[in-house]
Amino acid sequence: MWWKALLFWFVLMVLAIGNGTVRLKLIIPFTGLTAGLAISTVMLCALILGATWLGIRWMGPADAKQAWGIGLFWLALTLAFEFGAGHFLFKKPWSELLLDYDLTKGRIWVLVPLVTAMAPWWMAKLRDVVV
Repeated sequence: MWWKALLFWFVLMVLAIGNGTVRLKLIIPFTGLTAGLAISTVMLCALILGATWLGIRWMGPADAKQAWGIGLFWLALTLAFEFGAGHFLFKKPWSELLLDYDLTKGRIWVLVPLVTAMAPWWMAKLRDVVV
């Protein structure tokens, strides 16, 4: 199951990169930065939920604990990639990386890691994969 969860996380990363491209090329030029970031965040959450809906049976968590385990695994991978690659590979300062989590500035990116962590359990419950 864990190798499937890892493979599926790469699918989610492809969706996230595609979402980021659409955000930069199509959404922000028409809506502005703040609205564009919010729209993109909601879109990515929907993509994560939709993909997980389609893939949860294939990943096959045996129970709710395993489904939560997948979600926490994805969360750790996502945060490691976002902050690790963001800072060390793309040379972004920590302050810039953390800005997306600042709700007082209208940034709702925090929904993405929350949805990422919850999606396997939530979709497994909705698809009757786990009780």
